[in-house]
Amino acid sequence: MQPEMLPLFRRPEWVEVVGVFDLETTGVDVAGDRIVTAYVGVLDAAGAVVRERHWLADPGIPIPDGASAIHGVTTARARADGRPAAEVVREIVASLHGLLDAGIPVVAYNAAYDFSLLHHEALRHGVAPLDSPAPVIDPLVMDKRYDRYRRGKRTLSVVAAHYAVRLDDAHEASADAIAAGRVAQALAERFAAWLPGSAHELHTRQIAWARAQADSLTEYFVRIGRIDPDDRLDGTWPVR
Repeated sequence: MQPEMLPLFRRPEWVEVVGVFDLETTGVDVAGDRIVTAYVGVLDAAGAVVRERHWLADPGIPIPDGASAIHGVTTARARADGRPAAEVVREIVASLHGLLDAGIPVVAYNAAYDFSLLHHEALRHGVAPLDSPAPVIDPLVMDKRYDRYRRGKRTLSVVAAHYAVRLDDAHEASADAIAAGRVAQALAERFAAWLPGSAHELHTRQIAWARAQADSLTEYFVRIGRIDPDDRLDGTWPVR
């Protein structure tokens, strides 16, 4: 087949407008750790920011030095400049509700972390949590699915570089969220021929993909002796 005869695949319509979401927190325990900074934005088809909100919260507990070293927010700054955690959580949930209710998919890299931690924060502060948020798009799950055998790490910084997406100030909520959205758009461009037709169908498929990926990683960790055979990684997505 001559090059000019190759079929052309248009990227899916959901990439025209995407929400983006990221949290920086006190740690990695989704049930026990707290939100420090958050970002919710909207990107257009070119990946430009057209709407955004930033939050700095006083999490109500000390921020460990290790977490501060990653995102740059100390306990002193959060207490001095941060808003009450309950207010911040309520506003984040409302912002995401607004996007999803409008049919705008929300991109979050390693979405099960951010959405699960937000869920537990909402319960902690008496805020009604997001009820089965959808459609959510997770570039980490997509990248593992469509480029399964690529060697190397799958951190946002590494994956962004692979898809030629610029990421400055990694581990800053707005920078990470925007880069994740642009990576999702790049994935949609590269793998258009294999993507499902709608964001909701993609969401449904990611539920199965995330579970399969967790099972595969569990088998690998058992094989190398990192975890016991009775231990299983939780592949529930996007809220654990």
